[in-house]
Amino acid sequence: MKAHREVAIVWFRQDLRLEDNSALRAAIHNQMAVIPLYLWTPEEEGHWPLGAAGRWWLHQSLQALDQELRQYGSKLILRCGESSGAIIQVAKEAGAARIYWNRRYEPAARARDDRVRSILSSRGFAVETFDASLLFDPGIMKNKQGTPYKVFTAYWVRCLSDALPGTPRPRPKWIPAPRRWPPSLSLAHLKLEPEFDWTKKIRATWRPGAEGARRALRKFLGKALSAYAKDRDFPAHAGTSRLSPHLHFGEISPRSVWHAVRQKRLYTQPFLRQLGWREFSYYLMYHFPQTPQEPFRPAYGRFPWKIKPAQFKAWRKGQTGYPIVDAGMRELWAMGWMHNRVRLIVASFLVKHLLIPWQEGAKWFWDTLVDADLANNSLGWQWVAGCGADAAPYFRIFNPVLQGEKFDPEGDYVRRWVGELKRLPKAWIHKPWDAPHRVLSQAGIVLGKHYPKPIVEHEFARQRALGAHRKTVSHP
Repeated sequence: MKAHREVAIVWFRQDLRLEDNSALRAAIHNQMAVIPLYLWTPEEEGHWPLGAAGRWWLHQSLQALDQELRQYGSKLILRCGESSGAIIQVAKEAGAARIYWNRRYEPAARARDDRVRSILSSRGFAVETFDASLLFDPGIMKNKQGTPYKVFTAYWVRCLSDALPGTPRPRPKWIPAPRRWPPSLSLAHLKLEPEFDWTKKIRATWRPGAEGARRALRKFLGKALSAYAKDRDFPAHAGTSRLSPHLHFGEISPRSVWHAVRQKRLYTQPFLRQLGWREFSYYLMYHFPQTPQEPFRPAYGRFPWKIKPAQFKAWRKGQTGYPIVDAGMRELWAMGWMHNRVRLIVASFLVKHLLIPWQEGAKWFWDTLVDADLANNSLGWQWVAGCGADAAPYFRIFNPVLQGEKFDPEGDYVRRWVGELKRLPKAWIHKPWDAPHRVLSQAGIVLGKHYPKPIVEHEFARQRALGAHRKTVSHP
């Protein structure tokens, strides 16, 4: 280890792992002594600094990464402040001449990275960047007209017709240490964890970090993958991978997930297609960087949204009077996560039943989801609102009762999260307002007292939304 003279900084960001980490591997391959560095720079994230649930996860993930690095005789250096200045300061303290990092694709992150690279290069530092967070490079793939794809199916067919993702590389056998270590801030100094700890259930549910990601993948492969196509839409079942926060923070690479699933041979295509949607969301954000804030379809810039604070609060708190919606919003608050099918239902309710702007829902998800991901969050909300690429047609308005009866037929998911209704028979669990008085009385429920009446009537809301959408899409 002492023979290594050159020192390199490996700037960790959303790649908090040692396995299949291209930047780290390149530094070791080039016989560099490695200084792992993480910079906490929320002011450089543009409109989207990390939300509260994401900050909690980041704290645990950084702690796990540091612990894993220490097994190699290394450690994670933490700093705050403007990125280029912080990197230059660490480089001076450690005698580093090379900087390695894995690319990010969010608009603010891309602009920041271009600026940092330019500054570092002008100061004489050698900078190398790598792909590590996606299966396919979003910058090179275009359709026959030379323009970006706007429809998922065509995009995904093209992806699968090109070279498939390469084999993930294992964790390094060793990580050369520098002769002298620069000082580091303590993790507590970053103040990522909430002052008021509302994370009890989140802590009990999740294990952030690379080992937690590997464990989640093994569990999914062993149990849920074989029934994924059948079970993934039913929130009462453990039918999904729950890998999304691990993928967002880069605790596991999409290539590792892809190849682990492919090795199972059977039952793989439905899940791999979901990885494809993740890729497509990043692809769209790369080519249309305005989409986290603005509708992909410009006509929706004049949509007649109606922000009613009381209704928005009822939605956030899980008090809309529609059990499947309220169950999802309460799961989100308790777990920092929500089942994907239910995300679609609650999002549709906000933008089509209440006509509250999709951007408001996206902001709430951003603050409360442990897997809050700018690309996926933006694509999902625009898809539901009907204003995105490859979006749901405007006339698709989910009936929350029918959605509940279809995807939670026994009412188990609602009973888990809406305790007021746990004694209702399944015939009424998704529409308690229609239940006979005797049934409600036996269940100990007085509507409007123990559980709210619907804040909006479905058919009225549906017709109102259809009218607003027709007027928007037909406007010259």
